[in-house]
Amino acid sequence: MFRILAKSDSGTVQKLAEKIKSRYSITIVKKPEKALAMIKMHEPVKESLFYLGEVIICEAVVMIDDVKGMAVTMGDNFDKVTDMAIIDAACNKGVFDDYAELERLESKQ
Repeated sequence: MFRILAKSDSGTVQKLAEKIKSRYSITIVKKPEKALAMIKMHEPVKESLFYLGEVIICEAVVMIDDVKGMAVTMGDNFDKVTDMAIIDAACNKGVFDDYAELERLESKQ
């Protein structure tokens, strides 16, 4: 699911999250913030792993009732990562009902 949402534009992710926000109370556990993550690569000749470098990521954690949702994505789009965390919380709670839209987005990618 995160692969699909990460490749989708912010507006599409926002529309999915808005449906959830209109029905449930969302609590921000960890505000979106930037961080750095190491990119690990596989070297095919020696078949070894090495670190290519760092990339900026954005992460957020939210709750719907007592169910946690989190998201991490490359870049610094705070709104998108928060919406992704809301969708994750809805999935974890069992109240997300737009799987058909996720399948449609996946087929476009």
